[in-house]
This record gives sequence, structure tokens and C-alpha cells, in this order.
Amino acid sequence: ENGVKLVVDTTGVFSDPTTDAGDPKGALRGHIVAGAEKVILSAPFKIKSKGLQMPEDAVTTVMGINDDTYDPSRHSVISAASCTTTCLSYMIKPLMETIGAENFLSASMVTVHAATGSQQVLDRLPKTGATDLRKNRSIMNNIILTTTGAAKALALVIPEMERIGFMAESVRIPTSTGSLIVLVLNFQDDNESPIKRSYINSIYQEYARTSPYLVFTEEQNVSSDIIGLPAAAVVIEGSETHTRTASVQVNLQKVKKIALARAPIPSSMCRSPRRWSMAGMITNSAATPTCSAT
Repeated sequence: ENGVKLVVDTTGVFSDPTTDAGDPKGALRGHIVAGAEKVILSAPFKIKSKGLQMPEDAVTTVMGINDDTYDPSRHSVISAASCTTTCLSYMIKPLMETIGAENFLSASMVTVHAATGSQQVLDRLPKTGATDLRKNRSIMNNIILTTTGAAKALALVIPEMERIGFMAESVRIPTSTGSLIVLVLNFQDDNESPIKRSYINSIYQEYARTSPYLVFTEEQNVSSDIIGLPAAAVVIEGSETHTRTASVQVNLQKVKKIALARAPIPSSMCRSPRRWSMAGMITNSAATPTCSAT
């Protein structure tokens, strides 16, 4: 009717790419049936029915990370992920490209996140059978523990993360925009040259020179300082990068025989534990209200 070819859906309501266009409650695919050629969702896809796979014409992309996976001849429903996933991907990918995915042992993160449209202005009664009672509490005057699908969504844009143990938590606070991620990574590094803070920061500094989506700073910002930065998806707070190096000992008697059969461990490794480094980075995500549904 209006000749619209591209729809950007920022409602946060229609996130399931498998929902039929004729669903009485509405669906992303309703835009396609109405004449649009492409639909961009400003939130992660959420498939509600268990067992259903991602449709062939749907893809999740983060600009500058995996936008090359978008195929205009095949993909008509595109998710731009979330602000948390975008921020996280720009924290992970520069390190992965430099240090190597094979040296990532584990990862954990917590996002201290601005309020989203799914939260309540005032406390209200939960629905019958509700399991997460915090969702019914007022965001105006509370710090609220909740969940995030960022770790799962990250594997869609950086497939190497599928094999790396990753824990992700989220805390909502009463601000309108501007969020923060604290990321902790465990690496296996070289005994002779353990990973240090200066090396981590140099990786981000170099990446920031070529990417319009990442800013590196040591100015000790707060959230209001980064709101409105043009194009930036993430601001790396270099002054908050910390590293620790430690050694571990593994009791090989408790290692499964199948693992030993597939990858024999030299006796020298039993005597010389490897050194690990742990990097913690604080990042402000330049989120907007329409993109902050995580």
C-alpha cells in the first residue's frame, strides 16, 4: 500500500522468525506478505516452539563482525542481535583474531544494563504460574537480577564461541540507556610470554584504528559520557583492563580414558603446569532504547 521495501521492526514484540505471517497476534513475516522485501529486527531472534530450526531465509548479523554472512539473494529476515551481543562481539573478536580461538579456555560476563520496555514502571502482581517474580518489580527504584541470551546469540555471529564454556548474567538498573559489560576470559598462554594488560589494550587500540564501531579510551568514562557517540557500538575502557597469571595442576588419573586415547598427554606436561591469564574488561555499550532488548 505504501511501497515500503525495507522494514526495521523495533517493537520488540515480533521476534520469532518461524511464526506464520497469518498469526492473529502478528508476526515478522507479516511485513513480507504485505510487500516488504526485507525485515530487520532490532533484537535477537527468539524461537518459541521447541524443536524448530532457524529458517533458511533468516540470519543474525552484527555489522563489522559477521555481516559478510548476509546473502541478499537468500535472506529476507535479518536480526541485528542486541546491544549486549554487539558489544560483546567487539570485545571478543579482536582478541580471538590475535590470540587464537584455540587458546580461549572459558569466558564469563555480566552486563549492568539500562531498563528495557519489558520491565514494569510500578510493582504489579505476577501472572499465575510465573517463575521469575523479579520481572514484575518496578525498574524505577530497584537493581534487578535477570537473564540474558547474549552468550547464546554470540555463537550465531562468532561460531568459534560454541566450543568455549560461557556464562552470562544480567543486572537491570534504573537508567534509560548506556550499559556496561564486565568480561572475564581465561586463556592458555605461553610460559615464556604470558598475556599482559598492555598486550590486551594494544589489540583493542589497533582494532579501533580500522573499525568505526569500536572506540578505545583510557579516560575513565561513566555511562552518560558515551551516549550519542557516532557509529560506536562499544567503548573499551582500557584503564579497567586487568590480567592475572596462574598455574594449575591437572590430576591425569581423573581424565577420561577416551580423552587420553584421542590426545595422548606428554609426561612433561604433568610436571610443568601451563600458565593461564585472566583479562577483565569494562565496556560501555552505546545502546539505544530501541536496541536494548536483550
